[in-house]
Amino acid sequence: MIGSQLRPVVGKIADPLVNVLLKWGVTPDAVTGIGTLGVVAAALALFPGGHFLVGTLVITLFVLTDTIDGALARKRGISGPFGGWLDSTCDRVADGAIFGGLLLWYSGDGNDDVLVAVTLFVLICSQVISYEKARAEGLGLTCNVGIMDRPARLILALAAAGFVGMGVPDELLAGALWVLAVLSLITVGQRLREVHRQAGLQGT
Repeated sequence: MIGSQLRPVVGKIADPLVNVLLKWGVTPDAVTGIGTLGVVAAALALFPGGHFLVGTLVITLFVLTDTIDGALARKRGISGPFGGWLDSTCDRVADGAIFGGLLLWYSGDGNDDVLVAVTLFVLICSQVISYEKARAEGLGLTCNVGIMDRPARLILALAAAGFVGMGVPDELLAGALWVLAVLSLITVGQRLREVHRQAGLQGT
């Protein structure tokens, strides 16, 4: 999946900042909380008004804290279940805000009821995809499959929004949302099939 491929690269880039935060005594949970608040504020304040370029840049900056908090926790030697739970929970909040901001745009100045429905579908699928993995792991199974994991969703949505903010026709963002809708639905099915396969093996 895209997330596992990008994480080491982003981690190397962010390592100097992690070392600074370590010296300042900043906790990983604080980084997680600040990052989530930043994403939510930017997505809900900027996207509904069509400020896609600035919104994308600010959101991307705060999304990178998803790598920083984990690296900081490892360097402090305090990785634990609560930190992982908080990180996953905040990811769901951030995703909801990003696609919620786009939904508000299309229900307001964007004025496109079809894309309101498509964006809502993507938002629902993003939550289901994440829940499938979490629930599978809670049952002692694994669910690391699917073509549209969280990093892939964010890259596609934010890249399209950013380009539209730079003057590319609005159809690019609309097309990206349609692609997200289709690939997210496929991913839901891929994870369902994988969990069903593993559960069947355990039952034999």
